[in-house]
Amino acid sequence: MSLFSQLRFHTTVNELHMLPQHGLEVAFVGRSNAGKSSAINTLANHVRLAFVSKTPGRTQHINYFNLGDDRFLVDLPGYGYAQVPEAIRAHWQQLLGNYLATRPNLIGLVLIMDSRHPLKPLDVNMLDWFLPTGKPVHVLLTKSDKLTRQEQTKTLAQVRGALEQWPNCSVQLFSSLKKQGMEETETVIGNWFAQAQTSEM
Repeated sequence: MSLFSQLRFHTTVNELHMLPQHGLEVAFVGRSNAGKSSAINTLANHVRLAFVSKTPGRTQHINYFNLGDDRFLVDLPGYGYAQVPEAIRAHWQQLLGNYLATRPNLIGLVLIMDSRHPLKPLDVNMLDWFLPTGKPVHVLLTKSDKLTRQEQTKTLAQVRGALEQWPNCSVQLFSSLKKQGMEETETVIGNWFAQAQTSEM
């Protein structure tokens, strides 16, 4: 059975003190238009589990999805050029930063990048800022169906080469439209949970 087949919405929070007290978490984060919610929906084989909008920045809270066995996927607010009031954006940034820096339940980060525009400055800032925590990062290069096979190979090689400067960081191609890369993503996240659960014993 697929790791994500039982994925269900659990809760949404807007303040750190409202976060669930127990469980292991893998968080999804990325620029506001990188296809984060579409990736979660594709992995879960559910069209509207995570909210998808043509307007970047509609994920305005931390959204939890339950995998069972006290495991959660966490959909974080997108960063970048969301057309929202500055006060709301400042709250998102504080919420996102504090969660990533201080959340002990968080065991790994899935960083979503548009395969046509990878490693933008904000993506690099995220890697520079998060990887010193020692937790792993797996990069999904989304919308890979927009690239030719040759472009896919070239982009993957370029990003993999760029990521060599950071330890504990991996990358793959992913397409929600073509359902490409689902098994690889599931393997990576499944291994994170298995290792974390083993270390808890």
